[in-house]
Amino acid sequence: MWQAIGQARAVSLLQHSLESGRLAHAYLFVGPQHIGKMTLALDLARALNCQAADRPCFACPACKKISAGSHTDVQIIGITQNEEEAETKRISIDQIKELQHSANLPPFEGKHKVFIIDGAELMSIEAANCLLKTLEEPVDNVTFILLTINERLLPATVVSRCQRLELQPLSVAKEAAALVANWKMNQERARLLAGLSHGCPGWAIAASSDESILEKRNQDLNQVVAIIKADYEERFAYVAKLAAGFTQNRGAVYDILDRWLDFWRDLMLVKLGCHDMITNIDRKDELIKMAGNYRLAGITNFIKSIESAAQQLRQNVNTRLALEVLMLDIPKEEVISPSI
Repeated sequence: MWQAIGQARAVSLLQHSLESGRLAHAYLFVGPQHIGKMTLALDLARALNCQAADRPCFACPACKKISAGSHTDVQIIGITQNEEEAETKRISIDQIKELQHSANLPPFEGKHKVFIIDGAELMSIEAANCLLKTLEEPVDNVTFILLTINERLLPATVVSRCQRLELQPLSVAKEAAALVANWKMNQERARLLAGLSHGCPGWAIAASSDESILEKRNQDLNQVVAIIKADYEERFAYVAKLAAGFTQNRGAVYDILDRWLDFWRDLMLVKLGCHDMITNIDRKDELIKMAGNYRLAGITNFIKSIESAAQQLRQNVNTRLALEVLMLDIPKEEVISPSI
């Protein structure tokens, strides 16, 4: 039983390749963070080394070792330093050379060697070119699996040597049903986590077992509401703090902008009467109350401003300036009649 959630097409293709003996020597799994790329890669590694008739079984010694991360023929290569340094580090050519050396040796304890490159877009140019030579000369009983959130950052030559599988986000309903069935969550919590994860079940599963993730999200939302109601001095102080941390941890700032975007999209949905479609369902009453103080045009215009600010940051414009403009674009509260 494969563990990847909601990726029936990808699982079916891999199963058929295994059964027909037409497995590719290299795969490229593409999809957003927490979508299940690593889960699917480990599923394939188990299936290739499983000792049971129905693979993967998760019960044989090989499957158990792979699940525990102790199987010598299944290796994961990636960035291991802390998150704040992740954007400045690269998978080095030395890591790829070590991989190449291991790939040329026969399997030690299993039937098949599997090398999983997590965050393949983080390979240095030298590392990617080095890997290309290996991909161009396939070795029997060796499979490479590259995981990426952005294949455009990989050399086209590397991409062309891999069989590409794109993992799609799940619908809220499908993900919530899987969380209830597989992780025994109650319906309300499953619906909340499915919405907050934007179709990426890995985030929801992590949040279900680590309360600090939801606590951080609640702190971010409380700050969003506070800044909306704050004066310009407080807003610009908030921007200064975000801008100061941007160079060390861009991902954290993008996450905060995503919180802003979710919140204002929820306000828009409430304004349109689509209460059941909001993401922050645990804040429904607050959203309904706030939506009454804004015009729909003002909400939709500010949503565009948030999206524009995020895009500008990815284009390396002045961080503080982009965020200060965003603060100036926050619509003013008004007393709106119910008909508007």
